[in-house]
Amino acid sequence: MKRRCIAMLLSVSILATTLLSGCGEQAEPATEASVQSTEVSESTSVDGTTESVEETAEPAVESPMIQANAGEVNVIDDKYRTYYEVFVYSFYDSDDDGIGDIKGLTEKLDYINDGDDSTTDDLGLNGLWLMPIMPSTTYHKYDVIDYCDIDPEYGTLEDFKALVEECHNRDMTVIIDFVMNHTSSQHEWFLTACEYLQGLDGKEPSESECPYLGYYNFSKEKVADYYYQVPGTDWYYEGKFWSEMPDLNLENEAVRQEFSDIVDFWLEMGVDGFRLDAAKEYYSDNTTANIEVLTWFNDMVKEKKEDAYIVAEVWTEADVYAKYYESGIDSVFDFGFANSDGLIANAVKGISGYSASSYGKAVASLEERFGQYNENYVDAPFYTNHDMGRSAGYYSGDNAEAQTKMAAAMNIFMNGSVFVYYGEELGMKGSGKDENKRAPMYWTEDEQAEGMCDGPKDMDEFEMLYPSYEVQKEDSTSIYSYYKQAILLRNRYPEIARGTVTFLADSSDKNLCVITKEYEGSQIMIVFNTAQDSLTLDLSSVQAEGMDTSALSIGGMLVTGTDAVELEESNLVLPGYSVVILK
Repeated sequence: MKRRCIAMLLSVSILATTLLSGCGEQAEPATEASVQSTEVSESTSVDGTTESVEETAEPAVESPMIQANAGEVNVIDDKYRTYYEVFVYSFYDSDDDGIGDIKGLTEKLDYINDGDDSTTDDLGLNGLWLMPIMPSTTYHKYDVIDYCDIDPEYGTLEDFKALVEECHNRDMTVIIDFVMNHTSSQHEWFLTACEYLQGLDGKEPSESECPYLGYYNFSKEKVADYYYQVPGTDWYYEGKFWSEMPDLNLENEAVRQEFSDIVDFWLEMGVDGFRLDAAKEYYSDNTTANIEVLTWFNDMVKEKKEDAYIVAEVWTEADVYAKYYESGIDSVFDFGFANSDGLIANAVKGISGYSASSYGKAVASLEERFGQYNENYVDAPFYTNHDMGRSAGYYSGDNAEAQTKMAAAMNIFMNGSVFVYYGEELGMKGSGKDENKRAPMYWTEDEQAEGMCDGPKDMDEFEMLYPSYEVQKEDSTSIYSYYKQAILLRNRYPEIARGTVTFLADSSDKNLCVITKEYEGSQIMIVFNTAQDSLTLDLSSVQAEGMDTSALSIGGMLVTGTDAVELEESNLVLPGYSVVILK
């Protein structure tokens, strides 16, 4: 219909030109400067015939962020990083078997970080977290069969060494998922223990005969629903997550020595640290015991590699996981800001009791909340991960894309080591069962294209909400481009990750959040507008200790549309869903 209307309009235009010429008025020829780019296409004329017409192509709109955020980056080599969480299985396939692998990830490192701070083609991330890569019976690989090898689906140890070397060449750190709570039921330790119990023939078991008995939590009673019977015996074992994931006894000194040796192995392979899975379940509902395990692990690792980075998963309330910093580990994932019902999403949606101000108040309180347990803590904020529905599904309506972008900025502009789940920068979709949350990286809409993965076999079929990387990379207003700009600003301003945060409550409200961050004598102001409408902030009324607000200028911005943040004298005009850095 659109092309038919264009054809009719062109016909009318031609007719008018002819009539004017016939009345003695000469039509002006088109000059070179007035010619627009055109595209030839077929259309159906009024009489039903097909003819070629020229269709004016829409000019590309460049986001105002591109020019506003230009400048040199200032990436500091410390533990304050911006990590990319990758599920290797679904990222990039190098051997055309439908399963992502380490070689494929290495091939795509330039997408994550090309090693050249002067370029803007990469995301600019400087840390890599790999979900489990060790041999396993499952697609997700959280049930480990061998702690000192690579799952054959992913490649070899040589492939892994090459990946780490390439990351280090780009000044990227690499941490691996480390599963200490349980092993696979097919691990040699467990198989040996069960075989021993099955051969007792009424005798009492002895750890001196089978040391692996002490590696797990065996019992003559079914202590809880998550205890399972050893086939052919009257013995049970603990398996909090699944019958095929028997829990380890982390009090056992032999088990601790095993993990000390395993740490040696991976440090020798070049890893820079570990993400500790399910740390809350080492001793379920026993925070004190869990902290003791983490203290042992942290001390053991740091004796081997002083600058190793350790982050623990403790999925519970903030006041509880804050206590885990007593262990001395660097980071604990900050679950309070994550997920569809977390502080960031609720603030963006304006859920009752949440606002831009509640976000500012919360980020300013973290230093006291965590610092009381460990003054050297490094917060680990994240917005989504492999266990959560993807954030593109958190919002609906006309502002969904803008809200998706806004929430990303609120995460990336937090202190500490920020974590970004692969595909979030494309607005990938995925919710419900875990397989859906771990869908193939959306490189292109062509599922048969080189490198595309099949994804977990039990994943549902569903369509993505936003275009693929192949499309978004050409659009400076896309979600992908927005993420790049947010990470670029984080890399430009060390204050964002490391600065002491002050929330300016008097200048903030339900839609405006104003904070300052100070690091090593340098101070910036960050203003968030979480409303869909443009808002104006009179900077002359803003009181920020140690900062002359009348002398501030725009040092960078994030906008979700094509309108720029503007500073007119003391009036700061922020488009809907925008962020600005003032310096």
